Amino acid sequence: MATFNSTRLVDVISQTYALAMSKDDKRVRDWPLIQSPLPAVATVLGYVVLVVIGPRLMSGRDPVQLGHVLSVYNLTLVALSAYMAYEFCMSAYLAGYSLGCQMVDFSTNPLALRMARVCWLYYISKYTETADTIFFILRKKTNQLTFLHVYHHSTMIFIWWINAKYVPGGLVFFHATLNCFVHVIMYSYYGLAALGPSLQPYLWWKKYVTKVQLIQFFATFIHTLYVCTRCDFPLGLSIAALLYDVTLILLFINYYHQEYVTRKRSHLKVEGYPPLINGTQNGDKKLFIKETQNGDKKSHIE
Repeated sequence: MATFNSTRLVDVISQTYALAMSKDDKRVRDWPLIQSPLPAVATVLGYVVLVVIGPRLMSGRDPVQLGHVLSVYNLTLVALSAYMAYEFCMSAYLAGYSLGCQMVDFSTNPLALRMARVCWLYYISKYTETADTIFFILRKKTNQLTFLHVYHHSTMIFIWWINAKYVPGGLVFFHATLNCFVHVIMYSYYGLAALGPSLQPYLWWKKYVTKVQLIQFFATFIHTLYVCTRCDFPLGLSIAALLYDVTLILLFINYYHQEYVTRKRSHLKVEGYPPLINGTQNGDKKLFIKETQNGDKKSHIE
């Protein structure tokens, strides 16, 4: 009967780890936060712990009033995302990239190194974006700490450690570039919203931000599917990216439905009236809800 050999297991793990680390891009091996997976793993674990204990630490305390800190933070991310989008586009354009089977240039060519640097910067930006969660906790916006939010922030750090270390360029540039453009839109919305209620009437386009995010994930899914079937790219990375896109599409569809369909219907329900059909009652009468000066809500049908 075979016995468990812990020493042998440790040796296998050690050898596998050493082999994996030897396959990295030698050009970026000594760049900050990329030498080993430890910073990424430690950050993700710390992030999850913060999500669990943060709201408990804030219970019984007043929400922190961050003032214009939120605006500065969000608009800074707009500028960073715009800069990275520019660098991705220019690096790809000058290097003659295509949206097809574009492989990574592992040479020390200036354009190849420029692409590697912006991939690294994009990876670093995933650490910065975890501040979103910290601000939610400080402001006691625990309803924003959804599974989608936590899942996306925590996984992107480790995914882009892999990309920046092993394939900084080539096919992955399309996903990162698209995400940078989406972040310009998204953080612009959050930055403007943080400036105060006076701008709320002009921020009617919130739901379109989610639609743009969904379009992004469908586009990257189609691109990754093409890569899996047509390109000589590491199959394991391609399949992992494909499955990841599927999870994000499903989670964002669920979020959109909950936020803009289910919640809208719940807001329209008024005790004593039957449910509305396509925004009308019985197909021809509209229900109006008006808030009075003392905060009560009155309804009437026209």
